[in-house]
Amino acid sequence: MSGKADPRPAGDGTTSRARLDRGRGALGPALELVHTGRAPTRAVLTAELGVTRATAGAVAAELEALGLIRVDARPGAAAGSQGRPSHRLEVAEEGPVALAAQVHADGFRAALVGLGGRIVATTPSCETVDADPAKVLGAAVDAGAELLRQTGLPCVGAGLAVPSAVTEPEGLALNPLHLAWPVGAPVREIFAERIRAAGLTGPGFVGNDVNLAALAEHRHGAGRGARDLLCVATGHRGVGGALVLDGRLHTGSSGLALEVGHLTVNPEGRPCYCGSRGCLDVEADPLALLTTAGRDPGPEGSLLQQANELVREEYGDPVVRMAAEALIDRLGLGLAGLVNILNPDRIILGGLHRTLLDADPDRLRAVVADRSLWGRSGGVPILACSLDHNSLVGAAELAWQPVLDDPLRALGRV
Repeated sequence: MSGKADPRPAGDGTTSRARLDRGRGALGPALELVHTGRAPTRAVLTAELGVTRATAGAVAAELEALGLIRVDARPGAAAGSQGRPSHRLEVAEEGPVALAAQVHADGFRAALVGLGGRIVATTPSCETVDADPAKVLGAAVDAGAELLRQTGLPCVGAGLAVPSAVTEPEGLALNPLHLAWPVGAPVREIFAERIRAAGLTGPGFVGNDVNLAALAEHRHGAGRGARDLLCVATGHRGVGGALVLDGRLHTGSSGLALEVGHLTVNPEGRPCYCGSRGCLDVEADPLALLTTAGRDPGPEGSLLQQANELVREEYGDPVVRMAAEALIDRLGLGLAGLVNILNPDRIILGGLHRTLLDADPDRLRAVVADRSLWGRSGGVPILACSLDHNSLVGAAELAWQPVLDDPLRALGRV
């Protein structure tokens, strides 16, 4: 053993680099913890990663150098707290964004979404959807590209939400029932082509709109902390469902799982677009409510907007209330069947279903409990989705995932 002292002072660049090298595999997990709000401080990050405080500091510093997070080294101590307060960690407000687009029966919208599920900019909703998916997706990508030009922010990739099951790995829209698109439209290929045509770099991803809403709510909204999360929602037409298991979407062997809209909840009910009768898709969507209440859909606003306003503003009207209760009962029947099969620890509802839950929470929960195998003793919490534009946020999550998996590689730093 030499008697010479190490000439390098503690904490110099070489030591920090060594710590970062040891913690490089933790960059992705660390970023995901900050992204989902589970590591608001460096102390929590250290504990969650199971590394030393020095390594956690080096990892946080590297993520800050990449422009992904911000480290607040001078936070105020909480009242009554003991010891030195930990550095706070936040996503970088001026950091990169993902381009997100959503297409639904009544139009489409594009947005830029940063880490943390934060919508940085959004276009107005376009209220027409062409029968040619290439035209629609081209317009959506062009609108998003214009937002990027206006903000000057770098883009990590793009994600698209569509009201259809999307096959994996081909990326085909298998059942765009409420669009005039051809069955099996190659939406992923078209989306990727339009991204390249707009001069954008980064990968393009496509998913079902309710799947992506569930992913966004699990990471940033009402589903946060759930292990087995069931999401059921009305879009502008029809009913969709999604399941998140242990933090990941369950899409089945080829992307077609959880087509809950085609559960039969009224055998003598309305004909469904799928060829069956009385499906949840046509018994519990906005058009079903308006029709049951004797209201003709007008040209002002989308069907979803009209149905939501009817419940919120006229629930005291006996005819409207009866129509809403009929939908609640049909929805509750479908949810009870799903609870019996899936045993989720939380259910979240979006679109018109969220509005119906707000209007009469006791009725819906009672129907589900009465029809569930475990009854009231095993009741599952039913909550409203809490994010605005959650399908857009979920589409952005697809584009952010490569960065969360390996920040250095995704950003071209290796």
